[in-house]
Amino acid sequence: MSWIFLDESGQFSKNGNQSFFVVGSFTTGDPNRTKKGFKSWQVKKFPKKQKGQSEIKFSDIKIDDSLRLNTLKNISNLDIRIMYVFLHRDNIPSKYRKKNKVTESGLLYVNVIGELLEMYLPCTDKEFRIFCDKRHLKGISTTDFKKILTNRLVPQLPPSTNIQIEMIDSTTNSNIQIADWISGALGRFYNNGEIGEQCKATLESKIVAEKELFKDYWSKKQKTRT
Repeated sequence: MSWIFLDESGQFSKNGNQSFFVVGSFTTGDPNRTKKGFKSWQVKKFPKKQKGQSEIKFSDIKIDDSLRLNTLKNISNLDIRIMYVFLHRDNIPSKYRKKNKVTESGLLYVNVIGELLEMYLPCTDKEFRIFCDKRHLKGISTTDFKKILTNRLVPQLPPSTNIQIEMIDSTTNSNIQIADWISGALGRFYNNGEIGEQCKATLESKIVAEKELFKDYWSKKQKTRT
C-alpha cells in the first residue's frame, strides 16, 4: 500500500521575492507512526504556547531557525521517502496565461500534482492513497481534481488498484503538516532564503527524486518561432 502526503510552498503569481513554486511529498508505509513521531516532537520540543496548537507551519515566524532545523532533522529520522517537483514562475507555459498573467491556476496545479504523482510510478501496490491540503482551485472543482488525477494514474497502475485521492484540512492531519515542512524547507532553498542550504541538506538523505517542471519551455518555444 502506498500512502502519499503532499503540500506546496509558494504561489504561481508574483509573491515578493519568491520565484519558485515547490510541491513536496513523502510516502510511508505507516502513516500512524509518522503522525505520532511529529506530534510527539511538537509536544516535547516546541514552546509552551505552541505545544497544543492544531498546526505548526514551517513558515511560522515565531519559530527560531535552530528549532526549525532540528524539526527538519526529526522529520528526516522518520520512515519516509521524499519526492518533489519545483518550477520557476517565469517558466509557466502560455496555455495557463492570459496577458502574461497566470489565469488557469487550477488546471496548472492539477497538472503539477500529476507530474509529481507519476514519479511514484510504476507501482504494483493494490492501494494508492494520496492526501493533500484542502485548497481552492480556480476553475476546477474538487470532484474534477480527483477525476483528472485518477484518469492520469489508472493506465499506469495494475487494473485492480484502489485509488484514493483526498483533500483534507491540514489542521486535522499531522502528515500533511510534515509535507508542509518539507515543501517549506525546499522552497526556502530554491528561493535563496535564510538557512535554505541547511534545510535542503537536512532532508537530503530522504530525498529519492526531484524534478524541475517547464525548465526549457520558453527556450524551446522561441526556437520553433525562428
